[in-house]
Amino acid sequence: MARWTSAVGAAQLARLLNSQQERPGGPGTRRPPAYRALADGIRLLVLEGRVPVAARLPAERELALALSVSRTTVAAAYETLRTEGFLESRRGAGSWTAVPAGNPLPARGLEPLPPEALGSMIDLGCAALPAPEPWLTRAVSGALEDLPPYAHTHGDYPAGVPALRAVIAERYTARGIPTMPEQIMVTTGAMGAIDAICHLFAGRGERIAVESPSYANILQLMREAGARLVPVAMAEGLGGWDLDGWRQVLREAAPRLAYVVADFHNPTGALADDDQRRRLVDAARAAGTVLVADETMTELWFEEELGRNMPRRMCGFDPAGSTVITVGSASKAFWAGMRIGWVRAAPDVIRGLVAARAYADLGTPVLEQLAVHWLFTSGGWEQAVALRRSQARDNRDDLLAALRRELPDWEYEVPAGGLTLWVRAGGLSGSRLAEVGERVGVRVPSGPRFGVDGAFEGYLRLPFTVGGAVADEAAARLASAARLVESGVTGGGEASGAFVA
Repeated sequence: MARWTSAVGAAQLARLLNSQQERPGGPGTRRPPAYRALADGIRLLVLEGRVPVAARLPAERELALALSVSRTTVAAAYETLRTEGFLESRRGAGSWTAVPAGNPLPARGLEPLPPEALGSMIDLGCAALPAPEPWLTRAVSGALEDLPPYAHTHGDYPAGVPALRAVIAERYTARGIPTMPEQIMVTTGAMGAIDAICHLFAGRGERIAVESPSYANILQLMREAGARLVPVAMAEGLGGWDLDGWRQVLREAAPRLAYVVADFHNPTGALADDDQRRRLVDAARAAGTVLVADETMTELWFEEELGRNMPRRMCGFDPAGSTVITVGSASKAFWAGMRIGWVRAAPDVIRGLVAARAYADLGTPVLEQLAVHWLFTSGGWEQAVALRRSQARDNRDDLLAALRRELPDWEYEVPAGGLTLWVRAGGLSGSRLAEVGERVGVRVPSGPRFGVDGAFEGYLRLPFTVGGAVADEAAARLASAARLVESGVTGGGEASGAFVA
């Protein structure tokens, strides 16, 4: 049985390879043989995640025609990639991309250090800001005032406290998406929501299509659930989704689920426009794939004009509710310590999720639900999120200024919202930078955390969590790490077994 999960057409691969020619080498650079240049180009596309791992490549004759080279050149390039571990082949099944066994994907991300353990370490592993006071304290105080009637009950609300379900439904309705409380389930954070959805819809061995790159912790959650991840490359820069790639994967791989972040994508910061959302929902509906839309970043826009003209929610393009399941959360927009998330779906899906919850966590803490209810109904949410946007925007600007000064060769596109910057690290290994960075006092997650099977080796994700002098020092330490990596000073592999928020 073939081990490929998606396919790359000859014309598509030729376009990707030709785009690399815009990056000329330095003076005196010798041109490698044509087959070697082709092999290097494909290898780089795999490591950067622009061609997914386990993607079937075009036949030698087809690619030779698309590139206007000889079939011998393509055959030699494919053989080179097989020798180096970046290609596997089987007679009758074709050839598909791989990553050498010696370059294993780190299973997880960076565990956030407890505040008391930070010392002089600058922790950029967690895309989370401190609580937006005084709103956390006020919300908890309001929740305590509302608690007594609930204290006289058993306290188990598998679908969520009715008052919070109702106000979440009202917020969707106010945005032009009619929603009933029966379409809402409150969960323990967005992770709890997606975990419940995966267990209901995608058993072990089921295929789940994911953006490439994607949110590291969700990828790991799906792996541990036994899913077969099918990566779909993002468009270049902040271009959002590659709709041709999505249609091809949905048609050929027939995934049971697809997981996307339409708003200020983690890690790239891309914002999908209305047309992309409509077309992806249509493609998922035609393929019979359930589309999970993660909206945890949707309110973190930085400019008022963008806030007034944000694209329509994904579920707004699925009026029947047969295709899109929406996940929201207070953890990114408000505070990571407020572990309240929610699912919006068709009532029968909510009933299935609630029934399955009896064998999981039973419910979400009542006091925290009441705190979020207070925020939503008092106007505190809007004021707290406005503070959060201001903090994240200022931190973004400080980080960008520091990177331009300390690491001018690093490449990135500046997002208009969210909490993360996706950085191409000047041709250096992101894993080695992460390893050495920790030794010089800065913790940062490397690109492979956010890819499938070793992709994005040349990238880092930097969060908008520090500003001012701390952002300056973080960039200076990253520059020190880069110099050490360039000089070949590295140790063992990057430690695994942790978490990226």
